[in-house]
Amino acid sequence: MRSLTIVAALSLTALAQPAAQSDPKTAALGWIDANASTLNRVNRNIWGWAETGLEEHKSSRELQDLLRANGFTVESGVADMPTAFVASFGSGRPVIGILAEFDALPGLSQDATAERKARPEVMAGHGCGHSVFGTASSAAAIGVKQAIASGAVKGTVKLFGTPAEETGIGKTYMLREGFFKDVDTILSWHAGDTTRASWDFSKGIVSVKFKFEGLPAHASTSPHRGRSALDAVELMSVGVNYMREHVKEDTRIHYVITNGGGQPNVVPPEAEVWYYLRANKHTDVEESYLWLTEIARAAAAMSRTKLVETRIDSDMHEVLPNRTLVEVIQKNLELVGPPVFDEREKAFARALQKDLKPAPALALAERVEPLPAGPPEQGLHSTDVGDLTWFFPVGQLTVATYAYGAPGHSWQIVACTGMSIGEKGMMVAAKALAGSAIDLYRSPDLIQRARNDLKTMVGSQKYLTLIPEGQKAPRTIR
Repeated sequence: MRSLTIVAALSLTALAQPAAQSDPKTAALGWIDANASTLNRVNRNIWGWAETGLEEHKSSRELQDLLRANGFTVESGVADMPTAFVASFGSGRPVIGILAEFDALPGLSQDATAERKARPEVMAGHGCGHSVFGTASSAAAIGVKQAIASGAVKGTVKLFGTPAEETGIGKTYMLREGFFKDVDTILSWHAGDTTRASWDFSKGIVSVKFKFEGLPAHASTSPHRGRSALDAVELMSVGVNYMREHVKEDTRIHYVITNGGGQPNVVPPEAEVWYYLRANKHTDVEESYLWLTEIARAAAAMSRTKLVETRIDSDMHEVLPNRTLVEVIQKNLELVGPPVFDEREKAFARALQKDLKPAPALALAERVEPLPAGPPEQGLHSTDVGDLTWFFPVGQLTVATYAYGAPGHSWQIVACTGMSIGEKGMMVAAKALAGSAIDLYRSPDLIQRARNDLKTMVGSQKYLTLIPEGQKAPRTIR
């Protein structure tokens, strides 16, 4: 049952409306400013729950309640994922989608303090900033709603609640099930250590689990009667480590053993290993994936076990950035301005940086980075946003929400996301997204230009997914 304080906060959110403005952008940004305290509360609730992918029940409900309280129609549990949802307001075209994420990362329990300090009985943490991500995106959608409701712009805004981004599941399966089919453009953002429009590619990635089956036996009295599934996992690891020497330099292969047996004196009859395989181009992911599966089969043969399952939970393509949308976002970032931090926040960030070598030049970034004039840069990250960019014009940005130079997926990011540093960036992101959406509603030619950019960027490339046809989203990840 939700607390009375949350119910009261959501009721106040719906009532806290700025005075009517003739300029739709002013009205949208004004709503965001007027509701800052509620947005901070929503962020801290999601941050506190720190729910991992496909388990974000409270976090998803928090955002849905916020949107419903502000006039949105919400469809819950879409694409066979209980925590996925689509919230809509308005009618007709254009239809502009805004993406929201809200999953946390396992193993990153951290308090909102300047020293490393786990939170009691909490195993996960928002080491990628998704608590501020989902909150800012929802705020942006509600800000856009003000402009639509006033009649200043016409069209539909859709907030897509996309779970399990950290394993690349939410958007990919929502795309497969057709929930994005009517959008004209999509806007998104991400927490970062700088503020900029995102003019870069990501890496393609496939997430795959290999499950082996052997025979149990007493490891001391009758080892010859057993066949160790763990041996197969370890032999596969050896083979993959030799594979690393002969793949392209941009390839990344990392893994965890999700099941290595029960106890040492029983030959493990079952074992499973989970791999992420990345490359700059999805075509290279496809090629390396075939090699990976060959090694798995060879490991089973060497250990005289069986490879009983090869499970692809997710397969993500590289992001194809869109120049027209990036330019729209850049103008709105410059209009809104970067987050500005006080001395207390800078001291907090400096304390977080004490173990980073070399020491970062800044405590916190306080400028909007210029938009590069050249071709897109190559990022090292992966995201299920990538699949959307092959079918729809997508514009993205990052906003400084944590200490400069903090490693991705780190306790430093968790700490900043749960306090005012992350929330100041959250407000900038919400305003930049809302302002960019309003520009698109008011200038349909921008949407057509963005479509043309997408067509040029895709060119002759073909979209191919490694996920089996007809496969539904997994019920659990771990």
